[in-house]
Amino acid sequence: MKLSVVFSCIVCVVLNLVAIMSSAYAQTVIDVHSHILTSDFVEAVKSHHAALEEGFPLPSWNLDNHLKWMDETGIKQSVLTLAAPHPYFGDTTESKRIIRNENENAARIRNQNPNRFKFCASLPLPDVKAAIEEAEYALDSLHADCIKLATNSRGQYLGDPSLDPLMDVLNAHHAVIILHPHKPDPYSDQIMKQTPLAMQEYLAETTRAIANMITRDILARYENIRVVVPHCGAYLPLALPRMKAIHPVVQNAGMVQSIDWDGNLSKLYYDLAGAASVQTIKMMLSITTPDHILYGSDYPYGAPGVLTTNLNRLKEDIKRDGELAPFLDKFLYENAHKLFFSQSDADNMVVRICEIEIYPQYLDAYIKAANEISTTSVRVEPGVISLLPMQIISEPNKIRIVEIYANQDAYQHHISTEHFKKYKQGTLHMVKELKLIDTKMLNPAIMPEILKK
Repeated sequence: MKLSVVFSCIVCVVLNLVAIMSSAYAQTVIDVHSHILTSDFVEAVKSHHAALEEGFPLPSWNLDNHLKWMDETGIKQSVLTLAAPHPYFGDTTESKRIIRNENENAARIRNQNPNRFKFCASLPLPDVKAAIEEAEYALDSLHADCIKLATNSRGQYLGDPSLDPLMDVLNAHHAVIILHPHKPDPYSDQIMKQTPLAMQEYLAETTRAIANMITRDILARYENIRVVVPHCGAYLPLALPRMKAIHPVVQNAGMVQSIDWDGNLSKLYYDLAGAASVQTIKMMLSITTPDHILYGSDYPYGAPGVLTTNLNRLKEDIKRDGELAPFLDKFLYENAHKLFFSQSDADNMVVRICEIEIYPQYLDAYIKAANEISTTSVRVEPGVISLLPMQIISEPNKIRIVEIYANQDAYQHHISTEHFKKYKQGTLHMVKELKLIDTKMLNPAIMPEILKK
């Protein structure tokens, strides 16, 4: 078999290993729960005297401060989601205008800062037809990374049969849904005066929305949808065992249908915004697995310094916990990277094969150096997906390295690092022949699915 054919096969094998290698030993963080509050949105809310509708003042937000906080805290990338309240005040035309403007603003920020932000598109519910139109525009034209759904949109709760046509569209697009609690409808203002929404009712709202979806088998039926549940899973670690226990009784009474529990629960991911701790994570692991837990900050709802301190404390607490320590990188980066990996990410990848022949007397020293640069680069450079050195068995002096970078910027950064310069200078005299082969993936569309395995 020709070497070119052999190494084409090798590339195929390596692509199937990308899910494991893409973020191994990640030293960075992806924040899946942060909010965008543009001046346009704030003014629209204030024009309806709704700034305190959720019982909490709208915090100030601007792009520069968000980036500054991310840099100080070690956040590589944040997912921008529109904050509450839901901008529907009885006029669908107005709601469509507000939400279209916000989606385009968020898309522009993402496009200008592609390595720092992803954006979550909002929809003008409760008008389902308008929501479908906006979802298709956001996903197909703006290339939104995910869709934000409120627990309820002015009384229209998730799980409502009227939303099934929208779920059809989101399922066809393999959409990731970011769920966020909103003020219940109906709701007693007196209750809010006693206990603010964010302290209790938001948790109940989140639990209620997921319960509604499960009892109609929404997530099992729409198998391509994945849902990120906010605030450490709300009350679900307590509610789900009770729901399962009572289900046979209420089903026999004709109150609910049969439920595909595994099919529903397998589509749920959980962010750590709000009350993350070792104890909370262990509760979450009673209903999910370590690969479904994601970091979330809830920025800017919370003083930046406090959010940073909380993240650093959480990191240290997890590192000290023997049960959770092996999953720290999964929680902070890897799980989110796999969940949000998109077609555009695949299109931007740089894939190369490096063919090297080594002088026999330097073979052992070169193999050591190649293994060192591979391990270091994948560990400390998030944009280096693969540097996989391999030795041809029949010709041991010939080494092949499969290189995969997230994009051209990641490659340029890699060759500028001190560890790469040390490797290059230290092995130059060992190399008899070197050939770099740039390649093109024949099926980049499969990469998002590979990375979600």
